Amino acid sequence: MYHFIVSDLDGTLLDPNHAVDPFTAATLQTLQARGVRFAIATGRHYLDVQGIRQALGIRAHLITSNGARVHDPDDQLVHRQDIDPALVRRLAQPEFAAGTVLNFYLDDAWLIDQPCQYLLNFHADSGLRYQLADLAGHSGSGVGKVLYIGEHAHLLEVERKLHQAFGDELYITFSADDCLEVMAPGVSKGHALELVLADLGLDKAHCLAFGDGQNDIELLRTAGHPRMMGNAQARLAEQLPDVPRIGSNREAGVARHLRELFAL
Repeated sequence: MYHFIVSDLDGTLLDPNHAVDPFTAATLQTLQARGVRFAIATGRHYLDVQGIRQALGIRAHLITSNGARVHDPDDQLVHRQDIDPALVRRLAQPEFAAGTVLNFYLDDAWLIDQPCQYLLNFHADSGLRYQLADLAGHSGSGVGKVLYIGEHAHLLEVERKLHQAFGDELYITFSADDCLEVMAPGVSKGHALELVLADLGLDKAHCLAFGDGQNDIELLRTAGHPRMMGNAQARLAEQLPDVPRIGSNREAGVARHLRELFAL
């Protein structure tokens, strides 16, 4: 019944320290040996997620930057969608970026406008490092995602300003309370999942999906069998009240649920 599994990472498949649990890795490897296929769907940078996939020990499509990039298990780029450069240049101005740590995700680079030890710690396992840059003066070309990091109350105000200024010209979502993310219109984990399933000739009715954040809404709506983490963000729970809840990432909820479903 379940031929394809897609999962978010932080708050979902990874533990609270943003690391791969050996129990989870062993579970996915067992299912892969049974013929189940996988995708990882995350807001993280593609270069960051390669190492996580390796730690999981599985072949998987990588849906990254919330769907702005899709790579197959052999790391071939199969889909990309950038934000219009003119919009990127506006997003980098103080009107929106003041009071935040501003980030740009490009194909082969992660640019940031100021040093941030928290982000270095967060990416310690993968080894991905940012490059300091004058983002307010950047051309805006090749940017798949713009990320604002800051206090949640301030980011809510930034979100309001973005919706007021751009409307449907951008896809705006929270991946965490302190992470407000902006992509091109039409970009989402759900749309990327549709592309992957079509490429593999699989029906979404046989797809099982796991998520915990607002940026997982489209992913869970697309999959035939959505599952929401017990630690899910309030916005996700409010918008998808009928999606079944499972255990938290603290207790390897995804792996435990899969072991029940597949009688491992």
